[in-house]
Amino acid sequence: MSGPASGAGVFVSVGTMMPFDRLLQTMDAWAAAHPATRVVFQTGKSAYVPRHGEAVRLMPAAEYRARLADARLFVAHAGMGSIISAIQAGRPLVMLPRLRTLGEHNTDHQLATAATIGQRDGLHVATDAGALGPLVDRLLGDGSAPPAPIAPFADPAFTGRIRDFIHGAA
Repeated sequence: MSGPASGAGVFVSVGTMMPFDRLLQTMDAWAAAHPATRVVFQTGKSAYVPRHGEAVRLMPAAEYRARLADARLFVAHAGMGSIISAIQAGRPLVMLPRLRTLGEHNTDHQLATAATIGQRDGLHVATDAGALGPLVDRLLGDGSAPPAPIAPFADPAFTGRIRDFIHGAA
């Protein structure tokens, strides 16, 4: 495989702030069953170390962006940093939300984020770890359109309304 659309195959990231062993274990099992697909894992503070792909605890931001740009598919938690990174890189994203009940986060806000943001083209949500592998298979097999780009700045009409509000205009 060559080129940005096929390089790494799958890039898996748990972010840098909290461990997410459930995501790593699930995708490591998927990688074991798909040895022809290159998988790169960014493991962060997780205790689990994947055995069926390249595992890097932390990487410089430029390397992270390059690995994401080289991937066919991005798999991550449902954090806004991952979502924005996928949109900016133009890569389809599969999100597995962290769950408070499993001690993966202190709230279930990622469920709400995934439910809202996951409706956007190119952003997909695995409802649980069991759904993750089949969703990855489908997206790699059928292909997935990248997420629609977002503007780097707010709409001027919106910022104008905020400015008017702050300055007391009606």
